[in-house]
Amino acid sequence: MSEQEPIQVPIPTLPTAVPPDSYDAYRGQGAPLIIDNGASQLRFGFSLRPSPAGSSEEYVINKTPHVASNVVARYKDRKANQPLLLFGDGVDAESGAKGQARTPWEGDVLLNFDALEHALDCAFITLGIDADTVDHPVLMTERLATPLHSRALTSELLFEQYSVPSLAFCIDALMSFYHRYQQPRMPFDVDGLVISLNTASTSVIPILDGKGILSHAKRIPWGAQQSTDYLLKLIQFKYHNFPTRVTTTQASWMLHNFCEFSADYQATLRSLRDPNALQAAARVVQFPFTVPTAEEKTEEELARIAERRKEQGKKLQEIAAKNRVEKLLQKENDLRYLLNLRENRGDNKREWQDALLEEGFDDDAALEETIKKLEQDLKKVRKKESDGQDEPMEEPTFTLVDVPDAELDEEGLKEKKKQRLLKAGFEARARARREKEKEREERKAEERRDEEERENDFEGWAGRLRKEQEAIMSRIKERERRKAALSDRKSAVAQARMKNIASLAADDRVSKKKRKTGAEDMFGADDDDWAIYRKINTAAPSSDEEDDIQQLQFVESKLLAHDPAFTTQHTHASRTAARSALLSAFRPQYGPGDAAGAARIHLNTERWRVCETYFAPSMAGVDAAGIGEVLQTVLARFTDAEKARLVKVSLCPSQLFLGLFWSPLIVMSTQNVYTTGGPSQFPGLRERVYSALRPILPPEMELPPVEAAQDATMGAWRGMATFANTEGFKDVGVSRQQYEEWGGERIKRWWGGNWNAAQ
Repeated sequence: MSEQEPIQVPIPTLPTAVPPDSYDAYRGQGAPLIIDNGASQLRFGFSLRPSPAGSSEEYVINKTPHVASNVVARYKDRKANQPLLLFGDGVDAESGAKGQARTPWEGDVLLNFDALEHALDCAFITLGIDADTVDHPVLMTERLATPLHSRALTSELLFEQYSVPSLAFCIDALMSFYHRYQQPRMPFDVDGLVISLNTASTSVIPILDGKGILSHAKRIPWGAQQSTDYLLKLIQFKYHNFPTRVTTTQASWMLHNFCEFSADYQATLRSLRDPNALQAAARVVQFPFTVPTAEEKTEEELARIAERRKEQGKKLQEIAAKNRVEKLLQKENDLRYLLNLRENRGDNKREWQDALLEEGFDDDAALEETIKKLEQDLKKVRKKESDGQDEPMEEPTFTLVDVPDAELDEEGLKEKKKQRLLKAGFEARARARREKEKEREERKAEERRDEEERENDFEGWAGRLRKEQEAIMSRIKERERRKAALSDRKSAVAQARMKNIASLAADDRVSKKKRKTGAEDMFGADDDDWAIYRKINTAAPSSDEEDDIQQLQFVESKLLAHDPAFTTQHTHASRTAARSALLSAFRPQYGPGDAAGAARIHLNTERWRVCETYFAPSMAGVDAAGIGEVLQTVLARFTDAEKARLVKVSLCPSQLFLGLFWSPLIVMSTQNVYTTGGPSQFPGLRERVYSALRPILPPEMELPPVEAAQDATMGAWRGMATFANTEGFKDVGVSRQQYEEWGGERIKRWWGGNWNAAQ
C-alpha cells in the first residue's frame, strides 16, 4: 500500500494589527461586559451590539466576541530602546518575547494576577474603552471549585483597578449547557450530565432542575494541555533523531487535527497489527527541510578517486594478509608453548601453581580455557584458508630453513625468512586439510546419530531442535537490541562503551617519559585488548554472530525437511520479515539522502493513544481516574430515577433566536448527556462516552446518543451573553457596596455559579 500524502505543517505568520473598536455606541449604556477567561484563550466583548439597519430594536445579542491567546509578555525592543507589552498573537511576532511569555493560569488555578491585569488592559483597549473606569457590569467565568484566594484577587482587581459597578462569576460548562437551549425568556429548569473538556482539566457536572449538583461534581487533572505534552513526548521518543525541533504549538495542531477517540481502544490496536491497516491509518506530517547541495565532480576526478580507493584497498588487503599470517604464527607458538607447559607439569602442586601465576593464569581451568580458545581460533583460520584447496599439493623444498644465519649473507637471510613463512603456511594448510577430513568423519557420525534419534524418538528430536532454534534466535535478538541501544547515547550500553573508550584513552601502559624515549606501546599484546576493541567498535562483525546464523539455518533446514508441523512461517527469516513490515509501517525508514523523508512524522497509534488518556490517565503516568470511572462515581450517588433524568432525552419549551427576533415557543427534544469544550470536537468522543456509560446504567434504562456542543469553543461565551440580557442577571452580580461589605471571596447564590441552591 502506498504512503499517505504528506500534510504540510502550518508555518507561523505574523499577526495583523487590528484597530480598536468604536466605544461610542456603548458609552453610558451600561451594556454587560462578558469575559470568558480560559486557560488558552481569552474571549471578551459586550453582550449587545448595535442592530443592523432596518431593525426595530436598537441593540441585539452579540454572538461574535473578540478571541485572543491568553498570554502576555514583557519585551524590550533593542532598536527603539523601549519596553513593550505584548498580548495574544503579538507574542509570536517577536522571537525574543516567547521566552518571557506568561499566562494568568498555573495549570487549572488562576495565580498570575499581573498577567491577568495586562490581559484585561489589552482587552479593554481592543474594545475601545477610553473612559477612566469600566462602567459596565461584568460576567466572568471561573473554574469549578475555584480557590477563594483566586476569586478574591480577581474581584479586587476588577473593583479596585477598573471600578466596575458589579461582578458575577459563573462556570463555563453550565453556561455552555444553558446556551444549548437558547431560552433567555424561559426558566432554566432542565436536567442533564455535562462533560466539560478544558485546557488543563476535565469536569463532570450533573444538573437537576437547571442547577448543577456541585457536591457530586468531579474534576480530573487532564486536559488538552496535558494531551499535547503527552503527544510531544511520544513523538520525541519515536523520532529521537528528528532534524528539527517540534514545538508545543505544532504538537497542539497535530492533536486537534489528527487525533480521535475510539469506542473500543483495544480492538483498534488489534486491528492495527496488520501492517497495511497501520499504514492506511497513518497521517504523515511534513516539516520544513533544506535540500543539501551536493558538490559535483568531473569524470576525471571521479576516476582518480576510484583508482586511489582501489590502490588503498589493495594495500589494505596485503597488510591484512601479512597480519593474518603473523598472528597465525604467534598463536601457533603460544599454543605450542602452553601445551609444553601442560605436559611438563610436575608432581609438586606449589611449584605448578607458581608456574601458572608466573604465566598469568589463576588455576588449571584458566590454562585449559586459553588452550581451548587458541585451538578453536586456529581451527577456524585453517578452515577458511583450506576452502577450495582440498587437493593435496606436493611438498616444496625449503633449502635455507635449516642453514645457520652466520653462513648466509643479507640476501640469503631475506630468502630464509621468506622460506620460513612459506613453510609455516604450507604446514598450516596441511594441518587444516587433515582437520577438515577429521571434521567430515565427525559430521558423518553426528548425522548417523541424529538420524537414529529422529527415527527412535521423533518428538524429542523435534523438541530439542526447536529449543535450539529459540535459543539461537534469542541470542541474535539480544545482539540486535544491543546495537539499537548503542545508537542512543543515553542508554546504558552506549554509556558503558564510552567508559571503555575513556579507559583506553587514559591507559598508562607506557608513561609519557617512556613514550618520548621511543618505548613501544604494548596494546594488542593481550587478547583482552581486542575484546575491548570489539566492544567499542559497533561496526565490527562478530564471529559468534556468523556461527549462530549458520547454525540456525542448519537447524531450520532439518526441521523443514522432517517436521511437518514446522513451516516456513516458523523460520527466523519469516518472523523477522513480519516484524520488520510492522516496524516499517509504524515508522518508515528513508534513505540517507532523502531530506524530505527525514523531516516527516508518521502518526498512527498515537492518534488514538493520546485521546484514550482521557479515560485512562495512568497511560501517561498520571495517578487519576478517567472519565469513565468518574462517570460511574458521580452516577452512583443518585437513585435510578435521578439517573434516568440525567441521561434520558428531555422535552422542554424553548425559543430560538433568529437573528433579529425570537421565535414563538416550541418544544425541543434534546439528549441530556452533553459534552463541551475545545477537545469535545475530537471525532469519536460521543461514541466513547456512550460505551463508557452503557455498562454503568441498568440494562433496562434507555440511553440516547451523546450530544456534543455545536460551538464547543464559543458556547460558554454566547450562553453568558444570552443570560446577561435577561432580568435574572441583575440579581446575580455583587455590587461595589456588597464587595466592600463582604470581601472579594463572597459571591451570590445562583444556578450558574460555584454556589447555588441545589441540595
